[in-house]
Amino acid sequence: MVTLPTPHGDKLVALLKNQKLPKDDVWRVEEAIRHYSNWLSEMDKIQGPSANMVGSMTTLLNEYKMHIDIGLIFDSEHDFLYRQKGQLKLDNSIIEEFLPQLVSKALPDSVKKLDISLGPTTTFSSLRFDENIKEARHGGGVTIRSKDQDFAIGRRLFVRTSHYEDFTESVTLQSNIAYLAAEIKTNLDKTMFQEAAATALDIKTIVPGARYYLLCEWLDMTPINSATTAIDEILILRRAKRLSSNIRSGFSSYAGRSDRRDFYQEYLSENPLSSKTFGRFLDHVVRLVSDESENDVVTRGYF
Repeated sequence: MVTLPTPHGDKLVALLKNQKLPKDDVWRVEEAIRHYSNWLSEMDKIQGPSANMVGSMTTLLNEYKMHIDIGLIFDSEHDFLYRQKGQLKLDNSIIEEFLPQLVSKALPDSVKKLDISLGPTTTFSSLRFDENIKEARHGGGVTIRSKDQDFAIGRRLFVRTSHYEDFTESVTLQSNIAYLAAEIKTNLDKTMFQEAAATALDIKTIVPGARYYLLCEWLDMTPINSATTAIDEILILRRAKRLSSNIRSGFSSYAGRSDRRDFYQEYLSENPLSSKTFGRFLDHVVRLVSDESENDVVTRGYF
């Protein structure tokens, strides 16, 4: 049975314990935790066909994210939460927690029973052997290079190495392999795109049948054709470009945020996280886990 992670909830609890959190903001974080608990409870109630389910889930996501973006971060009279939100991962950890909730509702029961994981995880990237001809080490001095993934459908992997057939002086290492991975960005720029392309290639070198997706709230670059990379698809969750830097710079102070609060809230409302985009991502997941017989391929005429 798949156990769902709580990366965003963990970040809120950690924030409440953060000694740098201004005392005047403690009540805001406590209120955010109450909204968080209610958000999970409401999502848990949603059932039904995928199309209806995605719409209802995304509506709840937009409502909750507005509480965090405006009520917790933007309305704070101190600048700590706004300036440190990237380090604290208050915003994109929401989607990190949302995706496993969404995907788990669409997976068939036969898949849910498998020993797989959903959500943020560290996945296998490559093996390295740190030894030389003059100095043999247990297991060949094996080490695993891993990469943190914001979202992955994967399974645990144990690697055991030894110089001996009976595996004496062996080393056993644990990691995870990803069958589908997704990087989640608040905004996507060219550097992030290039890093994601390299990660996608690493994942598909290890598991050739794996899928890799790049999800971002806002686009912050000129679009580049992802067909030239190992990225399967780039999905823009709000279907909009990021606000220009001269506007964002005014948000770094409470006075600047207060002056533009209505504008910013309206901008978020006019560019909500899209249920159609989440639905498209879910379609990719469903195709990955669906069973396709030889007869289906013959009937369709291609594969």
